[in-house]
Order: sequence, then C-alpha cells, then structure tokens
Amino acid sequence: MLTPRSRKFLSYYRPYIGRLTINLIGALLGSITLLLIPLCVRYITKNLLGDINPQTPIQIYQMGGLMLALVVFHVVGIYVVSYFGHLMGGMMERDMRAELFAHLQKLSFSFYDRQKTGQLMARITNDSFAMSELYHHGPEDLLISLVNFLGAFVILLKINSGLAAIAFLFLPIMAIYAIYFNRKMRQAMRLSKERIADINVQVEDSLAGIRVVQAYTNEAAERTKFEYENGRFLDSRKFEYRSEAAFFEGMIFFTQLMPIAVIVFGGISITRGRLDLPDLLTFLLYIGILIEPIKRFSNFTRLYQEGTTGFERFMEILELMPQVQDSADAKPLAQIKGEIEFHNVDFQYDIGNDHVLKDLSLQIEAGEFVAFVGESGVGKTTLCSLIPRFYDVNKGQITIDGRNTLAITLGSLRQHVGIVQQDAYLFSGTVAENIEYGKMGASRDEIITAAKQAHAHDFIIALPQGYDTDIGQRGVKLSGGQKQRLSIARVFLKDPQILILDEATSALDNASEQAVQASIERLSRNRTTLVIAHRLSTIQKADRIVVLEKGRIAEEGTHQDLLSRDGVYARLYQMQVRL
Repeated sequence: MLTPRSRKFLSYYRPYIGRLTINLIGALLGSITLLLIPLCVRYITKNLLGDINPQTPIQIYQMGGLMLALVVFHVVGIYVVSYFGHLMGGMMERDMRAELFAHLQKLSFSFYDRQKTGQLMARITNDSFAMSELYHHGPEDLLISLVNFLGAFVILLKINSGLAAIAFLFLPIMAIYAIYFNRKMRQAMRLSKERIADINVQVEDSLAGIRVVQAYTNEAAERTKFEYENGRFLDSRKFEYRSEAAFFEGMIFFTQLMPIAVIVFGGISITRGRLDLPDLLTFLLYIGILIEPIKRFSNFTRLYQEGTTGFERFMEILELMPQVQDSADAKPLAQIKGEIEFHNVDFQYDIGNDHVLKDLSLQIEAGEFVAFVGESGVGKTTLCSLIPRFYDVNKGQITIDGRNTLAITLGSLRQHVGIVQQDAYLFSGTVAENIEYGKMGASRDEIITAAKQAHAHDFIIALPQGYDTDIGQRGVKLSGGQKQRLSIARVFLKDPQILILDEATSALDNASEQAVQASIERLSRNRTTLVIAHRLSTIQKADRIVVLEKGRIAEEGTHQDLLSRDGVYARLYQMQVRL
C-alpha cells in the first residue's frame, strides 16, 4: 500500500505521462541497442574470424554496418532521454514550486512569525531542483539499469554459467555496502540542506539591511556571522563528502574487481578448454555493460537521497494547514457600513503565553474615527490585526455590521479593510505598479486619481519616468514620506470602508508628516477609521480615544475628556509634552 506522501510524489507525473512514456521508450531503445553490440562482436570473432573465406570481409562490413546502425539508435535513444527527460523534470519542478508558493500565500501570519525567509527560499529553489532531478533521472536510471543488468545477466549465463556466477558473487556485497552508506548520506544531506538555508537567512538579512550595516560600520560583525554559518555548512558537507566518498569509491573498488576476477578465472577456463577467447572477450564487454547499471544505480541512490530529503521538506510545508481559513458556511461580505464590535474577546499568540487581550468588549460605530493608545506591547496592533483576521480570536467574537467575521469569507472581508502601516512596504517595480496593487487591473486614470487624492501626484510626475519610474527594491529610491504616500494612494485605489492606520506617521520628519497627515485626513473621510497612535498630538481630533492597559480597556473618551480624568491617558500625554 502506498502512503499518502508516496501517492502525492507520484501524482506529479500525471500531467506528463506522454513525456514520461517517450522518455522511457528512449531509455529502453538505448539499453537494448547497447546489449546487442557485444553480440555482434562475438559473432565476428567467433563465427567469421573462426572460418575465414572469400565472403568473410563482406560479412564483416555488413556486421560493421549493423553495429553502426545500433550505435545511431543508441545515440537517438539517449538524446530523447536527455532532452525530454530534462524538460519533463523542469516542468514538474515548475509545478511543484508554483504549488508551494501558492500554499505559502495561504499560510497565516502565525506561521511567518516563526519562520525565516531564507529557509523558505531554500525550500522553493534548492529543494525543488533536487526533486526535479529525481523525477527526471529516477525512472530512466532504474529502467536502463534493470534492462542492462538483466540482459547482461541472461547473456552471460548462456555463455558460461560458472564464470557468470563468479561475477555475480560481488552483487550481494555491493548491495549491503550501498544500503549502509545510503543511510549515512541521507542524514548528511538533510543536515546540509538545513545549513545552506541558514546561510540564505544570514545573507538575506545582511543584504536587506546593508544601509544599517554600513551606517554603523558593522561590516566585520556581519562577516563574522556569515563565516560562522559558512563554517557550520562546511562541517555538514564534510560529513556528506566523507559518506559520498566512501560509497562511490567503494563501488568503484567492487566494479574494478569484477573484470579482474573474470580475466583470472576466464583465463584458467581457457587453459582447461572450457572457454574460448571470443567468449572471454564478449564476457569482458558485458562486464563493462554490467558495471554501467551499477554506476547508474549509484547515481540514482544519490539523487534519491537528495530528492526524497527535498520532498520531505517540501511536504512539511505543504501539509501545514492555515490556522486562519474560511469556515464551511462562510459567505461573502457585500457592501458594508463599517460598524465593528468586539464581544468579550480573548487572544494569545501561542498557547501557554500570556494573553495579549483579555475579555475585551468594544463597539465602534460606522464612520467613527477611533484612536488606540497605550504603552508598547499592550495589544494595540494585535486588536486591529484581529479585524481582517490576520489572527483568529481564542474566545469571544468580532462582528462587522452584526456579522461574525468567522462567518465571512476571508477574501471579501479583507477587501473591505485598508491598512497603512508605519513601515510602508513597496514592491520592486514602477510607481504605477505599486499603486495598482490596491486594485489589480486598474486603469492609468484610476491610478493617477488615487495618487492625487494621496497628495503624491506632484512628486511622481517629477520623477525621471513619472509613473513608470522604477523605485528599486522596497522603494529604496524614494524618501520615507514618498513611500508612505504611495501606500496611501494604494488604499485610495482599493477604496475600503474600514481603514486601519498603524502609526503611519511616527517615523517621518515634520514636513513629510504634514503631507502624509493631509493625505490620511482625506482618506479617512466617511470611513470607519482605527488609528494606532504613537504621537498623541496627531489624534486630538479623534471621535474617541481608547486607552489600552494590560490587554484591557483602561479608559475611553475624547481628548479633553481623558485629560480631565487625569488617568492613564493624561499621564501618557504629559510625558510626551515634557519630551
């Protein structure tokens, strides 16, 4: 019985059965023609040269022509294997990589809280390639090895069964040897994959923060960290190289002993009249063919170890189910007013950790502008992240216009929520492409309108190619205020009814903050707006300010109301005023 993972492994062949068939036919053609050539040599040396007559040269030419034809067919078969096999493997690699990437897109924020980007990149690239090599070479290597081995075995038995038995005595020893070192290689390869992924993490982290590295002149520290990870990888490779060397060199040792044994015992058989020279020559040719499947099987063993290790790592991700997903009875959310209510909500990131929110209840009216304040770590960002279901509540419920968010499809729920974060994330590409991310397929006129609403149009048209200017990785060619206004333009284009502003201006200078603040004020009109505030001076006009403390609502009211109470908010405000 096949395991679920085995069935999954084989399922990737299904779309390419035709290519696999062509590949195997080519492998079969190459194997059979290779087996026939020594028989032609035996016929010439045993039959034609043993009885020379006037027709002998013609017959030798004819056999030479037949062998040439066999060589041509052999080359055609191997070409088919090489081209169609590699192409099939590449297509399967593409499919698996696409499936893994699509699955990664579905996984919840909690998954990425625990993962490193470099590790995931290694699974998408390195592991996928290792699997494609196994998918391509595995079937053909096994078929070629099987046909060549069985064909050579049968022919050798017919030529001289005793000498064949001597040659085949090596095979059980080689099998035991291979099984032992295969286990060691598998352990070594998995460790190497983990270590190279750690290197990817270090490189990605260091290069992404290269400006910070150079600003603090910490190049030496980064090199030290890289050299540490690089050294660990080399240590794992030493184990792998040692296992591989012992395996492959041991196999070479046995394959070299086989022809030596055949020559020695075959020579003795000739002296005793049990074997003639043409048969010994044919025997040696078939020993050469017999060694080839052993080498192929050795190569298949390496591919199998790398491919199955990669497949296990691939399936570890693919078998993870998103913690946040649509329920069976979830329905799309159409037009909304934007009323939000928290009903006795509890939330903790991991079981066993402290609650970030505890028994929190809060009602936000449609169109209301509500600000959340409090010390770092009190749950402001967490509270807002629960609305679009980046995480699910542990207890209680959140409703939008009276509907439980768990009963709303994720896609439609998030379509009604726009988020502007402190660190505006922009993608590599043009200005227009980044704004269009708010509404894929939007026209250029819609993009320009959104940019104007975000007060971004003027600086955009001043760029070298205007809206078609490439902004570099993560918008590196733009200032902080420009990046923030592009992210706001993206939300304008999306046009959500619920808006979340996560300290959107806290990292900006005064001039940029004023420009971005004007964009935000325009964006928040007629929308339910939730602001996570760091600078309390920016939220004095909020309809309501909610103060969080230890995962609960400590107090709420307008700016003036809260100041007059002389409570938590008044204390926070006075601290900022003094600063």
